[in-house]
Amino acid sequence: MNLSPEIIAQLERVLGSVEMLLPKAVKPVDWSTCHAANWRRHSFSGYLEPVRVTDTTQLDELLGVDDQKTVMLNNTRQFLQGLPANNALLWGSRGTGKSSIVKALLNKYGSEGLRVVQVEKEDLIYIPEIFAAVENQPYRFIMLCDDLTFEVGELTYKMLKSALDGSVYSAPENVLIYVTSNRRYLLPEYDSDHLGGKYVKGELQQSEIQEEKSSLSDRFGLWVPFHVFTQERYLDAVKLCIDRWSNQFDKDIPWTDDLERTAIKWANDKTKRCGRTAYQFSKNWVGKYLLK
Repeated sequence: MNLSPEIIAQLERVLGSVEMLLPKAVKPVDWSTCHAANWRRHSFSGYLEPVRVTDTTQLDELLGVDDQKTVMLNNTRQFLQGLPANNALLWGSRGTGKSSIVKALLNKYGSEGLRVVQVEKEDLIYIPEIFAAVENQPYRFIMLCDDLTFEVGELTYKMLKSALDGSVYSAPENVLIYVTSNRRYLLPEYDSDHLGGKYVKGELQQSEIQEEKSSLSDRFGLWVPFHVFTQERYLDAVKLCIDRWSNQFDKDIPWTDDLERTAIKWANDKTKRCGRTAYQFSKNWVGKYLLK
């Protein structure tokens, strides 16, 4: 059948439009050499995009979070050995090492089969596809949702809740879910949430709003809290960062009273004593020192 040039051109336009909606043709992730991947949304689905791990953070470099490291280390070791292990919510003040612990775990156990798939909040609707993509792999996966917060009624909130609850979207046995957040309940809290509580046998019960807001975080087996550093721990973190830069550039960078005072002022100006602040200050100080 001979088609006119006009019809051929129209068909080409239609096919081009349809092609834009189809998932991107990508090679499967080679997990034997790739330790981490991101889920990338495309049209109605998505795909796993391998990423090169460049963060070299080690567990012993994280100060002020020894209890948190122990909890996460033990849980991850259980998981790697096929023993019972819990999904984990790492919550608390920003910059205190929540994400760094997960990165350090990957650096420690990547050679033993640990892998990480990072998923953005908006892509949690693809949880079934993500689980299907890794469930038959001979590796152990952490599905990481970093810096996660929700607003009431979001669809992705319900999808994550179902995955944690062991419903039809439950994770395969080779996947754990680790979430980091500044919010313990992953949702904003208001004074009005506490209205409507009632006493049962003399004990004050949560209001229905509080019950609903805690229902997601309650599904995590582990709650791991992170708090602002004391000044002593903050300065210890600064010293560790300074030592690392000294080793990297093979230069002796002395600890002086001026350095300590400046480090404290830097934290006060930032209104935050944490590992991130210590690292940012050390880069500023060491850069200026070596420039001289």
